[in-house]
Amino acid sequence: MGKGGKSHGNSGEEEENMAAWLLGVNNLKIQPFKLPPLGPLDARIRMKAVGICGSDVHFLKTMRLADFVVKEPMVIGHECAGIIEEVGTEVKHLVPGDRVAIEPGINCWRCSRCKEGRYNLCADMKFFATPPVHGSLANQIVHPADLCFKLPDNMSFEEGAMCEPLSVGVHACRRANIGPETNVLVMGAGPIGLVTLLVARAFGSPRTVIVDVDDHRLSVAKEFGADETVKVSTDIKDLASEIEQIKKAMGARVDVTFDCAGFNKTMSTALGTTCTGGKVCLVGLGHSIMTVPLAPAAVREIDVIGIWRYKNTWPLCIEFIRSGKIDVKPFITHRYGFSQKEVEEAFETSALGGKAIKVMFNL
Repeated sequence: MGKGGKSHGNSGEEEENMAAWLLGVNNLKIQPFKLPPLGPLDARIRMKAVGICGSDVHFLKTMRLADFVVKEPMVIGHECAGIIEEVGTEVKHLVPGDRVAIEPGINCWRCSRCKEGRYNLCADMKFFATPPVHGSLANQIVHPADLCFKLPDNMSFEEGAMCEPLSVGVHACRRANIGPETNVLVMGAGPIGLVTLLVARAFGSPRTVIVDVDDHRLSVAKEFGADETVKVSTDIKDLASEIEQIKKAMGARVDVTFDCAGFNKTMSTALGTTCTGGKVCLVGLGHSIMTVPLAPAAVREIDVIGIWRYKNTWPLCIEFIRSGKIDVKPFITHRYGFSQKEVEEAFETSALGGKAIKVMFNL
């Protein structure tokens, strides 16, 4: 949880708030979660919908993600929406009963990156379910009120929770300057690849092609509006032929490629497919170290950019969903309640992949 929280022995008040704690590899347990005091600029929120992200699953399976290591029990979850139960004395824009989507990262607002407006790069960011910060798969949490965004009447809590993964696509498309003259290739048809596809279309991209190794994911991408899909292999020997296949599927130049997988082969494909003077945006982080053909891309002046989370995206995400410009409801393929058995089943479903896109808890 952004403001922190601790298990609190065995006092009688523990049952008032419960959370899903990550205790070890493949070990999740619903246990008491004591909330911190409500500060003057905070809100206490009752969780109504929490989605499972790939990072949550990775922490469950390995207790680490990149340089983030789980060293002590941690509450999991960061894609969330809920209802305001109480606000601090200085909160003016929210009242109890307001339905809100929640941005999960608390930055310092003091460092140079925060002052420049790039608060997603804050070195002191406290982000839900990123060690040692607790997450939001709980009955209630306390969080800064300025990171709670009111939901319109025509938006559900589940759609509010989907603002978090959608924000990744919005930030990526902003970084790559997607517009009505930008043909977009997406490498990877997992949840982030799919939201990036939808956001690129919402930003006006006239043609989108998506690539994956899985037939089912490609069929879903087609349903979500991809103009063409291309099935590829994991074999680097197929690279040259697949680049030509992708170019043919696009039927025009590939202006921007989003690599939503982040492997040697996907990045090599992105660099080889993107047009001279185009952009490659690395979104997925499958490999922390890659060997890719940078020199040929450099002489064609292909810009390689990266993204880290997002900044100032919730208002636009809410507007996209409210207006119907983006429909996130088809993403939610599995729903579970908040019991020990259902929490275990939900994470197992998400980890297995298959036909699961987004697994959502309804609390």
